[in-house]
Amino acid sequence: MKLGDLEFHVISAGHFRLDGGAMFGVIPKPMWEKKIAPDARNRITLSMNCLLIRAGGKRILVETGAGDKLSPKLRDIYGLEGPVLSDGLQRYGVRPEDIDIVIDTHLHFDHCGGNTRMEKDKVVPSFPNARYFVQKGEFEHAMHPNERDRASYFPDNFAPIEASGMFTLFEGDSVIVPGVEVVRAPGHNADMQCVRLTGGGKTAFLFADLVPTTAHLPLPWIMGYDLYPMTTLENKKRWIPESIREGWLAIFGHDARVPAAYLRDRDGQWEPEPVTID
Repeated sequence: MKLGDLEFHVISAGHFRLDGGAMFGVIPKPMWEKKIAPDARNRITLSMNCLLIRAGGKRILVETGAGDKLSPKLRDIYGLEGPVLSDGLQRYGVRPEDIDIVIDTHLHFDHCGGNTRMEKDKVVPSFPNARYFVQKGEFEHAMHPNERDRASYFPDNFAPIEASGMFTLFEGDSVIVPGVEVVRAPGHNADMQCVRLTGGGKTAFLFADLVPTTAHLPLPWIMGYDLYPMTTLENKKRWIPESIREGWLAIFGHDARVPAAYLRDRDGQWEPEPVTID
């Protein structure tokens, strides 16, 4: 899809599974299972949707999925399967060394695991020529997580980036290159960021884990994983109506069926109008 001179593609870094109850928080199972049916272990299938962007003379990657470093035990727990990120990049003729910028919305393993890879017995950056951008507060928390969210942070995904001097840490909203802006949107954690793309009078907005799937569009449908659910609620009230009012293309980081859609307000119900981005 093109937004003026900016071009982007949605690339899947594979699928994984998380507990449905955790994904939908206080919403009862008889309601959420109508949206996404669980497997025998009560897990729902999610995608790890990434963005490949060409803007400002740069090749930019937003999110990198879970990567390929997880142990067989963790791969089974999370039901990892499907395509790998490198295949998606190759489809568009992009090699890892061609990536100039990597944007991590946050540093949970399913969003930044592909930041690094194994080279013999050493973990190294996957994109050797890139600058990696993340909120300073998120990086600091990832290095010293608490008991509540420690299981989501794997140091091998980000410590080698910091050791290599490849991180750019910043605070708050920031323009990465013209047409590519990050917007701090806490709730899921203290310093998650969404990504807004603009060009040619059009806008696309990656909701990251603020609205991980189209099933999470209703305001009370908030993940049990969120550390600050009331802040998530405030940000949903801000960004979903704005995306509808302004006609933005919404991109969902974990929706396995509808990665991108225009949102419509139909008699007070927010509904997705799916769009295919190839």
